[in-house]
Formats: sequence, C-alpha cells, structure tokens
Amino acid sequence: MCRLCYNACSAQENETGRDHMVCTIVKDVLFLSRPSEEATKKDLPVGRDLLDTLEANRDRCVGMAANMIGVLKRVIVVNAGLMNLVMFNPVIRKAEKPYETEEGCLSLTGVRKTTRYETIELDYVDAEWKRQKRIFTGRTAQIIQHEVDHLSGILI
Repeated sequence: MCRLCYNACSAQENETGRDHMVCTIVKDVLFLSRPSEEATKKDLPVGRDLLDTLEANRDRCVGMAANMIGVLKRVIVVNAGLMNLVMFNPVIRKAEKPYETEEGCLSLTGVRKTTRYETIELDYVDAEWKRQKRIFTGRTAQIIQHEVDHLSGILI
C-alpha cells in the first residue's frame, strides 16, 4: 500500500540502488473524472512516485497525472525527449495552432479523437518548488495537454 494514497504501490530497488515506488495504474473512470486539488510542497513525494511509475511503464506511456496513481493532486510528469519533467500545479496560459489527433491513455482502453495545440505557454512549479513559465511545442505540448486534462477530470 502506498504511503500517499490508497492505491497498491510497491517499493522496488532500481539499478542505482535507490528505492523507488511503482504504483498500480487507476482505471476507475469515476475516480479519474474527479478534479484534482492544488499541490503543496508536502506533495513532492507524489512527483517522485509518478517519475518511478512512468519509468516502469516507459514502453507504453509518455506522461502521467497524479490521479492515475490514486492521488487527487495537481501533479504531472511528462517525457520531454531525453528527460522526464515533474510539474506541480501546471496551468496552460496560452495555446496556439489547433490540430486534430487521436490519443490513447494508460488508464483507458483504445484511442479517442481530440483537439490539441501545437504550441502552449505553461506556468508550473518544478521539483525544486520554483515557479516556471515555459513554451512547449509538438509532442511535449501534446503530452502536457493530455495530462492537464486529467487534472481537471477530463478523460480522453
């Protein structure tokens, strides 16, 4: 049982010898449809658990929101090419160049059509609890939009 939620998580040791927490993916659409609450510094361990769980699912997953591991807090992790980024309380301030696409989700079966934006401007707090404002494009922007939808209880 996870120390942060009531989900089934398991402590494992990775190749560096560091213990990490890999959580079971929540598939309950009623739970996933609930909006998440603002994250605080006390939620930093949620970011670490998301990173560990994303890494354990890297063959089929490029981003995760905290509700996917049973925590209703505004925390996401996104694969941004060579690294994974943890973002607390992300807010999309601006979105440009809409396009239609299809997406899958680790919490759901199948793919669904959706509208995404090629470029987004995002405010968030990083893992050092510093405010950030960045512009993301392409694949990374799409992943962020999917995960931010999760935080609002929007399922794709």
